[in-house]
Amino acid sequence: MPDYLLPQGAGYGVVVGIGLFFSGFMIILTAIQARYTGFSPKNSEEFNSASRSIKPGLIASGIVSAWTWAATLLQSSAVAYKFGISGPWWYGAGATVQILLFAMLAAKLKLNAPYAHTWLEIVGARWGRVAHGVFMFFGLATNIIVSSMLVLGGSATVTDLTGMHTVAACFLIPLGVAIYVVVGGMRSTLLCDYTHTAVLFAIILTFIFTVYATSDKIGSPTRMHELLTAASAVAPVEGNAHGSYITMRSKNGLIFGVINIIGNFATVFQDQAYWQRAIASRPATTVKAYLLGGLAWFAIPFTFATTLGLAAVALRGDPEMRILTPADVSAGLPASAAAAALLGKSGATALLILLFLAVTSACSAELIAVSSILTFDVYKEYINPRATEEQILRVGHAGVALYAVICGVAGTIFYYIGISMGWLYTFMGVLLGSAVVPIALAITWRKANKWGCIGGAIAGGIIATVVSYIWPEDFDWEATRSINKPAPVAKHTEAEKVQEDSDSDKKGEEIVSTKAASIADSFDANEEANELDPVALSKAYRFASWSSIGLFVILILLVPLPLFFSQHVYTVPGFTGWVAVGITWTFCSAFAVVLYPLWESRSAMAQIAKGVFKDLFQRGSGRYVTPTTTPKAEA
Repeated sequence: MPDYLLPQGAGYGVVVGIGLFFSGFMIILTAIQARYTGFSPKNSEEFNSASRSIKPGLIASGIVSAWTWAATLLQSSAVAYKFGISGPWWYGAGATVQILLFAMLAAKLKLNAPYAHTWLEIVGARWGRVAHGVFMFFGLATNIIVSSMLVLGGSATVTDLTGMHTVAACFLIPLGVAIYVVVGGMRSTLLCDYTHTAVLFAIILTFIFTVYATSDKIGSPTRMHELLTAASAVAPVEGNAHGSYITMRSKNGLIFGVINIIGNFATVFQDQAYWQRAIASRPATTVKAYLLGGLAWFAIPFTFATTLGLAAVALRGDPEMRILTPADVSAGLPASAAAAALLGKSGATALLILLFLAVTSACSAELIAVSSILTFDVYKEYINPRATEEQILRVGHAGVALYAVICGVAGTIFYYIGISMGWLYTFMGVLLGSAVVPIALAITWRKANKWGCIGGAIAGGIIATVVSYIWPEDFDWEATRSINKPAPVAKHTEAEKVQEDSDSDKKGEEIVSTKAASIADSFDANEEANELDPVALSKAYRFASWSSIGLFVILILLVPLPLFFSQHVYTVPGFTGWVAVGITWTFCSAFAVVLYPLWESRSAMAQIAKGVFKDLFQRGSGRYVTPTTTPKAEA
């Protein structure tokens, strides 16, 4: 029987115990939200899209959380172990640019379909059911493969560290997450994302300061440089300048970077989870949220892998460092081995918690995303077009529970037939990458040709562009802008107002007018009109285009390629500066997605605190009351 760093009970304790803790925590937050704010998960619009009212800091935190998979932490450290400092850069940059470029699609979504629940609704409204069905296949296939990778990666790590049965982990991880998603919906998912992101940065910073400041095994960038130089002398890295780990001149690192960039487009552009965050965001700040989230996320794989991935190399030969086989490296185990060598069982436990939170937060994003597709693109589109609010909400809840079971089944099937997380990652890019360009064209280009894009999704994206140039359409975006557009609220007549006042006097209750679904129940008409102003949204799209393309050029071309062609091997000061950039970036990221959301939500937190305070002295007096729209009679 193999030796494990942690007892099996620790695995179940983390997966079940922490899972239930966060479920209970989110249920309490949801109850507080329903009592002291105007948002209730009993409303389908709130459940699926958080009333389209989320501010940029929380959206950015959700993006960071949804994009931080087990692979983010494990595979980034593995490529650092294999290729040196180029691996973390290419992993981080190669998966950041998609989020940055997605900011353009998010801006177009708010401009061309501000009331849509899913990106598939836009495809269906524009090109009909054939296109809707084809693109739904690609969307759901992406969700299933991404979810399987999450479950497989998380369960494999839990098994490796504790000996917990892989199948048990495959089912317990998504089922635990489903509890709070069913109760709280999209807002609960984003709040959970925030708490996970806060803990994630705390643990990452702990590892950073352990490796580069306090550890007696390494303890400084200078010592790390010495150990990496010694390691490259013993086992030079093939394809690296002088066989060194501390150079960007890595042929295999560059090849990995290209593969990473291409493969990750499908995981973002076709995944409803990222569209869902754009839908939940306030229109005026959607672009800001995606640019902020993308830049903040870069620090996680870059600095984490520069820390634990390189530490695994530096600690070769250390009596507490396990010997890693090629299979171990492929499975992403350098990070856990380094954490255990540096901090013993506490290091292994911290990494286990870190990976569990990364997997569950990303899994929650997939659950609510697929639930939305099943609700609006399957049930409402094909089964019950006249579904009531109650029916839509019930199907949304059932969709979350159903997909949690599907995640467990899919992970178990892939586990027993021997398919790993890495294989699925490569397979997804090959199978699904062809639909990326057609999806982008469908949302952004009025001349995109229906059959060209359908054919391009199946046979290769270049077809969509060529056919659209030869036989361009002239699509009127008003067709998509009318998707789920609320009807104007009818004004009360004077007689109705008098009747309301009479009823209010009789019942002793305040009459509250029923509002149609809007961009957010917390917005008034002027705010809604301002945030959906086409001129402002067009300006936001142009800003997103220039910003994302500019950052793409910097991250992919201007920084790494000159360093690659120079064949420069970093000296101690140069490597120290490299590490300092990573640490500084991590602190800035933590500020952007941990502290900034608290600042922008200060008014809401003050409102909740005020309500709780009132309830302490007079039960029921702190409950939120929707402001009446009926004008008061003059005295």
